[in-house]
Amino acid sequence: MKTDSLAGNQERPVATISGWGMLGLVFIMLGGGLALLIHTLTNLESHPPAERIVAALALIILGFIAMGGFFTLQPNEACALVLFGAYRGTERRDGFHWTNPFNRKMKVSLRARNLNGDKLKVNDKNGNPIEIAAVVVWRVEDTAQAIFDVQDYDNYVRVQSESAVRHLANSFAYDHGENGEQSEITLRSSVEEVSKTLRAELQERLGKAGVMVDEARLTHLAYAPEIAGVMLRRQQAEAVIAARQKIVTGAVSMVEMALKELAEKQVIQLDEERKAAMVSNLLVVLCSESEVHPVVNTGTLYT
Repeated sequence: MKTDSLAGNQERPVATISGWGMLGLVFIMLGGGLALLIHTLTNLESHPPAERIVAALALIILGFIAMGGFFTLQPNEACALVLFGAYRGTERRDGFHWTNPFNRKMKVSLRARNLNGDKLKVNDKNGNPIEIAAVVVWRVEDTAQAIFDVQDYDNYVRVQSESAVRHLANSFAYDHGENGEQSEITLRSSVEEVSKTLRAELQERLGKAGVMVDEARLTHLAYAPEIAGVMLRRQQAEAVIAARQKIVTGAVSMVEMALKELAEKQVIQLDEERKAAMVSNLLVVLCSESEVHPVVNTGTLYT
């Protein structure tokens, strides 16, 4: 048997009547029916009551049935109408409306909502355990899809958002590693790129439920407590190494410049042994962590 994927529902507009006009008509039906019933019951001797009583009761019953068709909508609110299981359409205009009393009215808020996700313990791309949480700003875009294509769109948004955050954490490294490329996108250093990736994935997941994702961003990112201390020490060590590399690079450049200037201006002629001694002394002075106290040579260079 051939199985075809079910096509998703699509929202369509529906025509409703102004509730104020129908409210006056309902009052007329109820008032007229009640007046006719009272008049008939008070004049039983001069008029046959059967037809008038039936007419009066019919007006009153129709009036009460018609009252079931009234509904109101606030701004950024919609109402999907379903008649005996068939979707008739969605009313988005705010105000006082009337529709077929037998229509089932399913109201949906169109306002933007925040989903503050819980902290999740997952592994990043490199297998490091981390804690991550995100906030998602979303709203219902298609009421038919939100109501009929998923069981509970609020719960669907929550579950899919958690799955997307977990997938995001597994797709990127927490931060640049020891030998990592500085151009690599990471959770910690590439906030804009990560947020765009998360929003795109969420939109793909939630689009089938008629949901529009306005914004998605990480609100919490840290190493898991069991490795936080170790990773902090590693980061400190990497920072010290990076600083040392810059200091050494700068010191070598300064020594090279000093030797070049002395040679070009012919201030002093040094043999290779004295150049090596000078380089060693300058590197010690420039790269030392503590203050260096130089010893002044009062003799010659060769004593």
